[in-house]
Amino acid sequence: MEATVSDSASTLPHQLILFGSPGTGKSHKVDQMTDAIEPAPHTVKTIFHPEYTYGDFMGRLMPLTQPDGRVSYRYYAGHFMQALAQALSCYHQAAQAESPDAAQPVVLVIDEINRGNSAAIFGTVFQLLDRKADGWSSYHVDLSEMEHDALLQAMGVHRCARTGMYETDQDERQTLAKLFEGDLSFLAQRRIKLPPNLHLVGTMNTSDESIYYMDSAFKRRWSWEYVPIDEDASSAPPADMDKPEWREFVKQLNAFLISHAKSIRKVEDKLIGYYFIGANKPLVAGREIQNKLMFFLWDTVFTRDKGPLEDLLGHGAKLVTFGDFSEKSVLFVEKIQAWSGA
Repeated sequence: MEATVSDSASTLPHQLILFGSPGTGKSHKVDQMTDAIEPAPHTVKTIFHPEYTYGDFMGRLMPLTQPDGRVSYRYYAGHFMQALAQALSCYHQAAQAESPDAAQPVVLVIDEINRGNSAAIFGTVFQLLDRKADGWSSYHVDLSEMEHDALLQAMGVHRCARTGMYETDQDERQTLAKLFEGDLSFLAQRRIKLPPNLHLVGTMNTSDESIYYMDSAFKRRWSWEYVPIDEDASSAPPADMDKPEWREFVKQLNAFLISHAKSIRKVEDKLIGYYFIGANKPLVAGREIQNKLMFFLWDTVFTRDKGPLEDLLGHGAKLVTFGDFSEKSVLFVEKIQAWSGA
C-alpha cells in the first residue's frame, strides 16, 4: 500500500513545540519523529537567536558584487520560504498525478524557538498558522511581486516574464492559474497558504533566562509536548474529552481562574476559549490538556505564584517544576471538574 501524508505523518501535528529542561534530548526526539515518517520527509532546519529576523525566515534582498565592480541585488529565500516552496512543489507533483494525499512531507525544524522574537520573525506568516481540519491554512497571506517571484523560483517554476513572454500581469496570472489549478490556484493571485504536507516543529528550553516572550495567540496555534528529564517517569495523561465534557471543563476552569483574579495579572486575557484545543477534532486529547493547557497555566497564568494550583491539588502538593504539575494531570482534571468555588 502506498504511504500517504495522512497515513505516515498523522502522528506529527502540523505545528508542534517540544519543551523541557536543557539536555533532555528534544532535538534528538525531533530527529526520531522525522525518521519515523514514510516516505522520508524533506527537512529544513534553522535556529532562532536574538539577531534572527523576518528576512532570515522569509527572505531578503542582498547586494551581489560583480567581477567588474558593479553591484546588483538578488533576493535570497529564507528558511521558511525554502520549506514552503518544497512542500508546495511536492504537493503540486502529487496533485498532477491525481494523488495529492501522497505528497511527500516537508518538516521545518526551528530549534530554540523562544530565543528569537517570534512575533517579529513570523510577521505576516503568523496568519498562516491557523489550520483547517484538512491541514491547509484557514487564511492566506499576500506576497509582494519580489517574494512571489522568489517562491516560484524556489519551486523550480521559472517565470516566463523574464523572457518577455508576458505583456501584462494579467497574462502571467492566467498562465499560472492554468499551471496551479485546483488547491494551488491561490499562487496565481500572489498568495500563499501552508499545505497539509508542511509541518513546523520547534524546540525550546523552559529554563533559559535570555528568552523572548511568546504571546498567548502565538502559543495557541501550536501543539505542545513536554520532554521530562526522566522520560521513563512520564505519567499517563487524563482521558480524552468529548466536546460537551470539554466545554463544561472550560467553564469550571475559567471560574477557578476568575476566583483568583487578585493573583492573576489581567485575568480576562488569561481565560481559556473552547477552541484553545481541538478546534477541528471530535475529541479533545488528554495529552493536549496535560501539555498545552497545563503548560499555559504554568507559564502564562500562574507565572509568579503557584500557590492556587497547589491549593487546588491539595494533599500538601508542592510544585517546583512543571514536571511536578504535569505528573498530576489526572488529579488536576478531577479537581477542576469537582471545583465548586469553596
